[in-house]
Amino acid sequence: MRRIPRAVKPPMRVADALDNSDRQMQFGSGIMRTAKRRQELRSAPFPADWKRVLEVSFPAYRLLPDADQRELEGHIQVFLAEKRFEGCGGLELTEEMKVCIAAQACLLLLHRDTDYYPGLRSILVYPSTYFVRATRHVGSGVMHEHDDSRLGEAWDFGAVVLAWDGVHHGTLNPNDGRNLVFHEFAHQLDFEDGVADGAPALAQDEFWLKRRSRYAAWARVLKREYEELQSRVEAGERTLLDEYGATDPAEFFAVATETFFERPVALKAKHPALYDELKKFYRQDPCLWTVSGGQ
Repeated sequence: MRRIPRAVKPPMRVADALDNSDRQMQFGSGIMRTAKRRQELRSAPFPADWKRVLEVSFPAYRLLPDADQRELEGHIQVFLAEKRFEGCGGLELTEEMKVCIAAQACLLLLHRDTDYYPGLRSILVYPSTYFVRATRHVGSGVMHEHDDSRLGEAWDFGAVVLAWDGVHHGTLNPNDGRNLVFHEFAHQLDFEDGVADGAPALAQDEFWLKRRSRYAAWARVLKREYEELQSRVEAGERTLLDEYGATDPAEFFAVATETFFERPVALKAKHPALYDELKKFYRQDPCLWTVSGGQ
């Protein structure tokens, strides 16, 4: 095989190398600009009107330590600057609605390196339950079309869809273990590694051996808890975790996230291993937010 001396590489290869170098430099400078812009947003004074919204409409905010409140406010400013909100079904979105949704979405990001749900571009908000045309197989090659009612959904790339009355109910009832925004944005976190399987990206700032250990522990605990929920739901028993979590592992993670933030004391008492895994992932301990720590 004839080798080309390093000093006389074909011009196109030199050009390709320069193009690649330029693209890498542009990509790197883009990351730096984004980081700088986000830091400026986080450092900007938090609007007084937005703070009143949090104090009145998001009870969890009042439970947070001062440092966590400041961090949450910074995340909210980045989130609202980067994501597009759209009212659907005749809903006119208000600033209060946007801040309320952003606050709940950003609570999941505290204490962690975050790219602010990188696959998410838009939040679509309906006034109430909305309907989606769906098709299901009923056997013998027959497909049945029907209108499927929904309160929310998370797409693996591009959008989260929410019903505002479901969002509002979740904020007014912070200890019932159900929160639509927590649920759908937990799905967004699950999507970030490319697969919606109930195992989000874990220990990304650790060496691979530590990451492997974390994934093994996560899989062991969540598989056991998921199968236990399935068994109890099938037996008709009452459960702390919403029975919708028995649908599949991705829904189990989303339901467990709701319970972790809304009923932390009960979750820690009844499912300590699950609580510990979620505490490691979210790097938060909601039991410490208040003396009662929720229900």
